[in-house]
Amino acid sequence: MSLWIAQAVKKINADYQRSADTHLIKLDSGSLPGIDIYLKDESTHPTGSLKHRLARSLFLYALCNGKIHENTTVVEASSGSTAVSEAYFARMLGIPFIAVMPRSTAQSKIRLIEAFGGQCHFVDCPTQMHDEAQRIAQQKNGYFMDQFMYAERATDWRGSNNIAESIFGQMSAEPHPIPHTVVMSAGTGGTSATIGRYIRYRGINTKLLVVDPEHSVFYDSFNLKRPDLTANRGSRIEGIGRPQVEASFQIDVIDNMLKVPDLASIATMRWLNRRAGIKAGASTGTNLWGVFHVARQMQQRGETGSIVTLMCDSGERYLDTYYNDEWVKQEFGSTDEYDEQLARWLG
Repeated sequence: MSLWIAQAVKKINADYQRSADTHLIKLDSGSLPGIDIYLKDESTHPTGSLKHRLARSLFLYALCNGKIHENTTVVEASSGSTAVSEAYFARMLGIPFIAVMPRSTAQSKIRLIEAFGGQCHFVDCPTQMHDEAQRIAQQKNGYFMDQFMYAERATDWRGSNNIAESIFGQMSAEPHPIPHTVVMSAGTGGTSATIGRYIRYRGINTKLLVVDPEHSVFYDSFNLKRPDLTANRGSRIEGIGRPQVEASFQIDVIDNMLKVPDLASIATMRWLNRRAGIKAGASTGTNLWGVFHVARQMQQRGETGSIVTLMCDSGERYLDTYYNDEWVKQEFGSTDEYDEQLARWLG
């Protein structure tokens, strides 16, 4: 192993040692007596999202496999948050970074990537991202990080303070320490794979529900057991959902899936801001809609327990999109139907 790779790994591990664990927030669920809801706030990472964990793992995986060397150009296909985190680690190592993303990506994410020294390369449709990233990596004699291929294998799902170990450790002193369900949306599928594998590895009596937005093939792939499904467009909820089934998406570790309407995701994201003063991204709205779906089922069955989900990133990145009323009306329509449903469910 070269001296540069040894130093690069040391720098990334030092970043991990400097990082504290993220907070587990207990939400007010007074209208759901006996059911406790928790939100793990991944927005507090140095790069502001859950993808900080993934980027760290992907860089270590690539370095230890001899794929990245001094001056290697790293290329990624990402709609934003993964690219922000990978730009951070590339700058730490002093190597070039190029993110291939749709033109519709939030401007705040683009600015963050560029602030960390990354370069943005735009495509017209999310379905073009993978092939274009691969082409650029070959042209630059660089390395295509390919989060959708390597996410599930780059993360140690057995422990090492991965997201699952952190969740169950933080729940240990709660009234219902073993969650009834963990709810997670899928982008690469890496986080849901880590959680599902950890639950089985530890023999924990917890279900994993994966929620999927519109225009994503994961839900249909799970129900039809079809890994070859594709769509002709990408998800409108940034960071989650895919137009094809990615290698990191592990169907067999998931207990159930739920398709969530995009307007429900946006309505729930805004409900969280109004109710708890927490401004999160739309993928968190997707997650919470799934939580409330599970909570209502538990309530109807007379069950008590806890449900855990993730706040994937901060809503500050989406002030010009999902928090902009005119933009939402133009791109999606009215959230009234789902606002009313949340009011009926939660008061």
